[in-house]
Amino acid sequence: MTETEPDNHDALFVYGSLLDEAHRTALLGREVTCAPARLAGYERRRGRYFYIVARAGAEVAGVVLNGLGERDFIVLDRYEEVPRLYTRVKIEVAAAGGVVLRCWVYLPTPALLRL
Repeated sequence: MTETEPDNHDALFVYGSLLDEAHRTALLGREVTCAPARLAGYERRRGRYFYIVARAGAEVAGVVLNGLGERDFIVLDRYEEVPRLYTRVKIEVAAAGGVVLRCWVYLPTPALLRL
């Protein structure tokens, strides 16, 4: 049985360049706590940038960044070129111990898919 955590407004599931801790720290100006997680029903792809698309039976490994504040999301939205290349939406990911977390993720826009 899985346990669902409450909506996590300060958490973000990452699956691409933000997996690199040094890159995240340089971008945000600080270290953030993170934990491994998996996103079911999507697969990771890469064109010019990493992105995920829905695909039944697929799964994407990544990490959930925790404790993000408004300033962090402003920086990350700018980095991800929201709303031109990505949009930030809520999803559910599976964390350790079968816990389901509801957090943010960046999904590609049609503009990104054309690159």
